Amino acid sequence: MTGPVIELTGGAVSIGGRPILRGIDLTVSAGEFLALMGANGSGKSTLVRALTGLHPLANGSLRLFGSPYGDFHDWRRVGYVPQRGSAASGIPASVWEVVASGRLTHRRLFRPLGRRDRTAIADALEVVGLADRAGDGVSTLSGGQQQRVLIARALAGDPELFFLDEPTAGVDLPNQLMLADSLRTLSQRGATIVLVAHELGPLAPLVDRAVVMRDGRISYDGPPLTHDQVHQPDLAMVHVDHVDQGGHGHHHGDPARHDHAPHVAAPLDQDGRETR
Repeated sequence: MTGPVIELTGGAVSIGGRPILRGIDLTVSAGEFLALMGANGSGKSTLVRALTGLHPLANGSLRLFGSPYGDFHDWRRVGYVPQRGSAASGIPASVWEVVASGRLTHRRLFRPLGRRDRTAIADALEVVGLADRAGDGVSTLSGGQQQRVLIARALAGDPELFFLDEPTAGVDLPNQLMLADSLRTLSQRGATIVLVAHELGPLAPLVDRAVVMRDGRISYDGPPLTHDQVHQPDLAMVHVDHVDQGGHGHHHGDPARHDHAPHVAAPLDQDGRETR
């Protein structure tokens, strides 16, 4: 697909009768790596949950892969890693078993895993750098490693559109670097990535475009910003050079940087907690 993957027009969300998002217009192109940024309480996590259908729109229209949201049913094309989720969930399970659950929508109920499923699981574990921990219990892993397991679970479904809500929050630098390597691989395969982040850290060089939320509205949509720029009082005055935060030239929105066809995705995780 070469057209827009996400098209939200006039989007509004209310929770408990209180307006949270207002007048949101957002289009995300196929293969784009978008960072959704802003302070805590700005509405960025609520926006992602609206885009994945976890929060209904009070107003506006949403299209996914060119289809109106109400007509879109192929959720295998969408991968979602919720904010500060736990891969353990209190249930004894190995890393491999958790990642394997990402293949459930690709096979019939009670049908055993096939060669294609096992290949996808092994590839997902390799991408997140946990192939050597496949047999370990998830509860024995650090928080950062568990976050990588959740990403691998979504990756196992071959995501074409991938949402991550604050994946580096509370994660140490080595795991942030591993996350960056994993997302680089996913991006190179042609996936569209929407990343919610308070600050980007090692993920900054991957980002094509930044959208900054303030008070439930989009206050900036353009080239990537530094952490300090995101929090300037007047974003209209921010001067942005077309150089990423890692100091390297970056071609925003250039489809040529993705050298593989898009893949297809994992089901949504309904258990993610949210900080608006």
